[in-house]
Amino acid sequence: MPATHFVYLLRCGDRSYYIGYTTDPARRLAAHRNGRGARYTRGRGPLRLVALWRCPSLAAAFRLERGLKRLPRAVKRRLAAGAPMPPRLAQMIPGAVVARTGRPRTRG
Repeated sequence: MPATHFVYLLRCGDRSYYIGYTTDPARRLAAHRNGRGARYTRGRGPLRLVALWRCPSLAAAFRLERGLKRLPRAVKRRLAAGAPMPPRLAQMIPGAVVARTGRPRTRG
C-alpha cells in the first residue's frame, strides 16, 4: 500500500510555529512531544497540532512544506486558526487537501 504524505503545522508553547512532513501524523506528534522529534521542538512544549494537509505525492509534500516555511508568521497564525492556504501555494500544490485545521473541537 502506498504511503500517504502529510505536511503539518505545530504551535509550540512559546507561541512559535513548526512545519514538518510525515507519513503518520499521530506517531510524529508523539515523537515531538517525547523529545524525539525535531531539535527545534525540544523544550518548546506543550505542542499542539493546529493544521494538517494531505498531499498526493512525496514531491508535492516537500514543495508544500518548503512553501509554508517561507511564509511570514502572521500567515502561519491565520493558517493555524483555520484560514485557507494562500492562493499562490494552493496553485503550486493543487492536490493538497486540508485534513485538519484550527483548534480541536471540544465536546460539551
